[in-house]
Amino acid sequence: MVIVTEFEPLTLFTSDHVRLDAGHLVGDDDLCFVLAHGFTCSWRQPPLRRIAGRLHRHGGVIALDLRGHGRSGGLSTVGDLEIHDVAAAVAAARRRGYRRVVVLGFSMGGAVAVRFAALIGGVDAVVSVSAPARWYYRDTVPMRRVHWAIERSAGRLAVRLARRTRIASGGWDPLPEAPHAVAGLIAPVPLLVVHGDADAFFPLDHAHQLYDAAAEPRELWVEHGFGHAEVAATPGLIDRIARWSVDAAHTRG
Repeated sequence: MVIVTEFEPLTLFTSDHVRLDAGHLVGDDDLCFVLAHGFTCSWRQPPLRRIAGRLHRHGGVIALDLRGHGRSGGLSTVGDLEIHDVAAAVAAARRRGYRRVVVLGFSMGGAVAVRFAALIGGVDAVVSVSAPARWYYRDTVPMRRVHWAIERSAGRLAVRLARRTRIASGGWDPLPEAPHAVAGLIAPVPLLVVHGDADAFFPLDHAHQLYDAAAEPRELWVEHGFGHAEVAATPGLIDRIARWSVDAAHTRG
C-alpha cells in the first residue's frame, strides 16, 4: 500500500442497518487500527484526528463515528448496540486487505471495544483506554452529569444541540452485558487495559476490575498523571499503545 495523509471518506452500514460516517488513513503495512471514540465525541474532532495520525505511523487507521454521533445515523445506545458499529469497521478493514486488525477504544468506545471483542470477535488485539468496567457508575461529578444527559429529556436535548449526539430515550431493555462480565471471553486475543490515576470520570478500580476479569494474554497500564480518554492522551502514550498493538497482533500470527 501507499501511505496517504488525508482521510479517505467512508460510509459504512451495520448489520442492523445503521449508516456510519468513517474515515480511512491508508497504511503501508498489513495492520489496521479501528478507532472508537468516547461519548459525545467524533472522529472528525482534533483529538481523535491527532491520535489517528500517530497510529498511522504504524499501520492503516479506520476511525468512525459511533451511531448517534456526528454524521452517523441512528441513536446512541451508550455502549450496547455500538458493537455492531465496530464490527462494520472491522469488516471494512478486512475488505481493504488488512490481515491484522486492532480495535482501540476510549471511554465509552473502550467499553464497546471490550464487548465487541468478547461477543463478536474476529480481531487480533484489543486496547481499552479509560473505560468503565460496569454500568450505572455515578460516584464522580462528571459521571452524574453524563447520566443526566442520558436519562433526562432536557439532557438529551442539550447534548444533541451542543455535541451533535442523539441518544435513544428508551433506556436499555434488556440490560447489556457489562464489560467486566464478558472480558474473560476475549482470550486468546491480547487485551491491553490503560487507565490514568488522574481520571475524573472513572477511578482505577474500573481498570482493575476489567483486568482481573480478563484471561491471559492481558496487560494493565496505570498511567501516572493521565486524565481521561482522548483529550488527555499524549503522543507518547499513543506511540506506546501503537507499538504494543503491533507486537501483540503479530504475535497472534
